[in-house]
Amino acid sequence: MKITITDNGPYKVEGAQDVELVGPDGSAVAASGDVIYLCRCGGSTNKPFCDGTHSAIGFEGAMAAVEGAD
Repeated sequence: MKITITDNGPYKVEGAQDVELVGPDGSAVAASGDVIYLCRCGGSTNKPFCDGTHSAIGFEGAMAAVEGAD
């Protein structure tokens, strides 16, 4: 499995057929295909999956953690 942080977009998960997605209530979240895109902007209407909303809202994602952030 490989997870890539895309520029100002979602997490790209390759090898997703081996991933178990679990919702906050512990239930399984159905995912299909070998590659899935997980929302990182919080605006998707199809969470946890990306629906492209990041482009419409001008999401700018950090590519690395901020040093000293607590």
